[in-house]
Parts: sequence; C-alpha cells; structure tokens
Amino acid sequence: MRTFLAVAALCVGVSLALASAPQDARASRAAVIVAAGDIACSPADTTSPCQDQQTAALLAGADRVLPLGDNQYEAGALSDYLNRYDLSWGRYKSNSSPVPGNHEYITAGAAGYFDYFDGVGAQTGLAGERNKGYYSYNLAGWHLIALNANCGLNGVVGGCTQSSPQMMWLRSDLANSNATCTLAYWHQPRFSSMTTNKPMAAAWNLLYADGADVVLNGHQHNYERFAPMTPSGALDNAAGIREFIAGTGGASLSSFPPTYATSQVENSTSFGVLKITLYPLKYTWQFVPSGNGTFTDSGTARCH
Repeated sequence: MRTFLAVAALCVGVSLALASAPQDARASRAAVIVAAGDIACSPADTTSPCQDQQTAALLAGADRVLPLGDNQYEAGALSDYLNRYDLSWGRYKSNSSPVPGNHEYITAGAAGYFDYFDGVGAQTGLAGERNKGYYSYNLAGWHLIALNANCGLNGVVGGCTQSSPQMMWLRSDLANSNATCTLAYWHQPRFSSMTTNKPMAAAWNLLYADGADVVLNGHQHNYERFAPMTPSGALDNAAGIREFIAGTGGASLSSFPPTYATSQVENSTSFGVLKITLYPLKYTWQFVPSGNGTFTDSGTARCH
C-alpha cells in the first residue's frame, strides 16, 4: 500500500511539473522584435521607388513587428495603406504593434492609420484607442510601451506634457508593471543628430526614473544608435536609456553629421530593420540591411 501511495504521489508530482513547464518556458524564452519606421511611399510616387518590399522580407519569424510611424506616405490615408503598405509590411499586420508618425496625422485624427490597424470606425485594436494611440503589453518578461509623439494640436489629445493624459497614463502604467526590463517606442526621437525638434521630454523623464532600458524611434531617415543617456542627453552607463533610431523602413534615406557626444553609430546608406532579441535581464540588437545594403550594427547589453 505504501508503495502504491508513493508511486501515485510521484506521478502527481511529475504531472504538476509537466503542467507548469510550458508556462515557465514561455515566460523565460527569448523573443524577437523587428522595428523600423518611414516605410511605404504613396502608391502614386514613381520618382523614388520605395524599398518597403525589401525590408518586409526581413520580418518573417519575428515575435512582434513594430512599425515606428510614417508607415504610409504621404498622409496615411486608408486607401494608400490598402494599396501600398498592405502589400508589404501589411502581410504581418496581425503580428504588429504600431505607433503613428506625423505623416499619419496629415489625415485628420490619423483616421486612415486607426482604420487600417484597428478596423474602420473601430475605437480600439492593434493601434490602441482611437485619439490616443498609446498602449502597453508584455513580451518574454519585458514590458513594452507604445507612445504617441505627435504632441501638437492635430495629434494626440492633450499633448505630451507632464500633466497630459498620455503622461498620466504612462506614470500609472510604469507603476503597475513588475517587469525588470522595459522598452518604449514612438516616432519622433527625443535625441537625434538631424533635428532640433525633440519632443517627449516628459516621457523620457518618467522612463528614466522608472529604470527603463531602451527607446526606439523613427522619423529621421537613417539609423543612429546612442549610448545610454539621462533625460538631458548626458552619458549614464549605469542607469541611462539607450536610444535607437531606425527610420530605414523603405521610404528614403538622408545623410547627417553626428552632433551628439553620445551618438555611437550612424548610417544613411542602407535600408533595413532593427532586430532586437529580448532575453531575461538582457537584450541583443542587430541592424539587418535589405536589398543591396551592406551596413550592419550589433551588440548586447543588460537590463538595469
């Protein structure tokens, strides 16, 4: 009898271990995100052929695709999304977590963007709530935050100031997250060697105070990687946020001189995507060129 009970207990223990194993494996496995912005030209643009088909070929196998804004030129109209973006990056739409760019807001309220990703007239979906465009989710133990950097009157309701609805939401979202590693992304970069328009200071302040690790942006039609930075852009290897700009999704490329001491790598010769692999407590990055591009960049870093 004792032998029978011992065997039964052993079987129950094994069953419980097997039942919990898949969930534990999912929580601890690595996940791959692939990101870029400034992607598809207008279907009517024949003077500068886009490379969105070439960059879309690099999206296969990603756990999540992150379109970083200005996903469809020139105005993000739904008809243009359906006639251009949908034929390239749109093949991965169901696996996408996008943010809007300034070109999406040339169409009032970024209606084409929300109609495409959320559904015509839908109030929420892949792109978050209409008139907000910010949301968060967890992936492979990381907390990912999509923000709307269109802070002007025609963009996100309430703007991007410290007291805006978006920043109040971000403060609450960060407080409710228990993830060790955090990645945020939006379109217009806080730091860039190409522009003096640097929004999202309030977002960087909140993310830095919470110990966030990575920020991804588009907007500038090139690739730039920064060392970890404070909210003022100073080097902080211990607690700073590393920013990547990947405006290389296919629309066009623009050259620039590096102007920040914390700018570590820059390139304006290759279209491509930024591939980031999320591990427990660390991440790796790799810029993957498309077509005839030859530029690459890679590295690894630990979470704070």
